[in-house]
Amino acid sequence: MDIRTILANLKIEQLNAMQQAAVDVCKEGSDLILLSPTGTGKTLAYLLPLVSLLKPGVEGVQAVVLVPSRELALQIEQVFKAMGTDFKVMSCYGGRPAMDEHRTMKGIRPSVVIATPGRMNDHLTKQNIDASSVRTLVIDEFDKCLEFGFQEEMAEVIGKLPALKRRFLLSATDTEDIPRFTGLNKTVKLDFLDPETQGINRIHIYKVMSPVKDKLETLYKLLCSLGDQSTLVFCNHRESVDRVGKYLHSMKVYCETFHGGMEQDDRERALYKFRNGSCHIFISTDLAARGLDIPDIRNVVHYHLPIAEDGFIHRNGRTARWEADGNAYVILHPEESIPSYLKGNPEEFVLPEQTPKPALPAYVTLYIGKGKKDKINKIDIVGFLFKKGGLSKEDIGRVDVKDHYAFAAVSRKKVKQTLKLIQNEKIKGVKTLIEQAK
Repeated sequence: MDIRTILANLKIEQLNAMQQAAVDVCKEGSDLILLSPTGTGKTLAYLLPLVSLLKPGVEGVQAVVLVPSRELALQIEQVFKAMGTDFKVMSCYGGRPAMDEHRTMKGIRPSVVIATPGRMNDHLTKQNIDASSVRTLVIDEFDKCLEFGFQEEMAEVIGKLPALKRRFLLSATDTEDIPRFTGLNKTVKLDFLDPETQGINRIHIYKVMSPVKDKLETLYKLLCSLGDQSTLVFCNHRESVDRVGKYLHSMKVYCETFHGGMEQDDRERALYKFRNGSCHIFISTDLAARGLDIPDIRNVVHYHLPIAEDGFIHRNGRTARWEADGNAYVILHPEESIPSYLKGNPEEFVLPEQTPKPALPAYVTLYIGKGKKDKINKIDIVGFLFKKGGLSKEDIGRVDVKDHYAFAAVSRKKVKQTLKLIQNEKIKGVKTLIEQAK
């Protein structure tokens, strides 16, 4: 399959300069180190060359992609599937039984496995993956993998892959020393970390003054002032995320929380709601600062200041993606000052004297208790909501169908009426639970 067909499947007109440069380098047969800011499309920059290296009809895993988090693994898997090639892919990560993954592996026989380093080691040690067939290795968010302390696990993975021919390393920040265990050979380094490309000039940075050390009330007033705009709030600690989320809920602000201490299903559900517009306020640790594909974020709020400039850049990189612009708000209490990495004195955002009521998101997510394994697809669900739920095209947002369940975003204004109309109705003759997602 050629690149034009893949881009058409992805509904992308053309590659950007960084992606094209990566594709060109990989054609030359070199290993690649690609440095490019968050939000510039690095996933496609290595998936296109990776696909060109896969050989049809070859048994076994031909390429391994190592990532620092399960969310990034799932996201890459979705992009790969959307490319529409004939090659199979699956993601592997902690938080679920490795035995179940091995069973899935034997069933679908993937050519590409995307995994966190620990889980990949597990499968290689148990010989669930035949290492002799793996020719290509990608380490995505390489700097983040090092930061998370995956050096030994990554070295162990690479040591178990004796047949590697090509290596691609991707990072959103420059790394002075590339560890020897990567085994890079005949390497080309592409650096697209020029500040001009990082969206900095498209981000308007404001400071918001909190009259007291506890910033909760100031955050509440700020979020109410931003209305229903998509807003990502960063805290430095998991406990802070939970505390902020609990307070906002008590103030009737609809929001979701996200951090590494949450159950995987809860994290995925929260992320899904933020992506589909049924939640417009997302409270997170820096886990959401990198690797997650969340389009159209208008505002980033720094409830806590990040420790270093890199953290500030990565957080702000969630907005002003591609050619869009965005806003970043830094909340400061009386004992805090503008960090040295923030050049100049940002404009102050003055909160209105009268705080508006909290806005509600435009959509609500419906949970549907059947999925692909029940022969239910996206067209079936949309048709059902049109015919039985009385909805129009404008009333339905994103619809995603998993193996055993599905989610559909529907207009908040119509959701009560729709749930009443579809009560006891069947999808394709199948009776199923349909309710507002918790």
